[in-house]
Amino acid sequence: MKRLIHGLIAAACFLMASSVLAHATLQSSTPTNGSTLATAPTEIRLQFTEPIEITFSSVKLAGPGANPIKTYKAKADKEDAKSIIVPVPALPAGAYKAQWSTVGRDGHRVKGEISFTVK
Repeated sequence: MKRLIHGLIAAACFLMASSVLAHATLQSSTPTNGSTLATAPTEIRLQFTEPIEITFSSVKLAGPGANPIKTYKAKADKEDAKSIIVPVPALPAGAYKAQWSTVGRDGHRVKGEISFTVK
């Protein structure tokens, strides 16, 4: 019985420590990763699992043929400290990739990529 209790305590400590060490991760995006859209988006919205530092956040968009697309500066969502909004210009039909980079409030940089297609 003593071993079981010690095992449960150790497991609880491990779970608490791993949640403290967790970094911001992408929770959702609009457009959704891998989606095909009938109309082009006017913005890219990225929502993370924890508040992010907008000063250290960026999104680079590449369009058909991997050509870079000039976007507007990433801004914080005033209603959600976990989200980044990037207004984009009118996008023609084609495949797009958005590479993002941000820093969570824990100070750790995270990065990733989403892709979408405009019909």
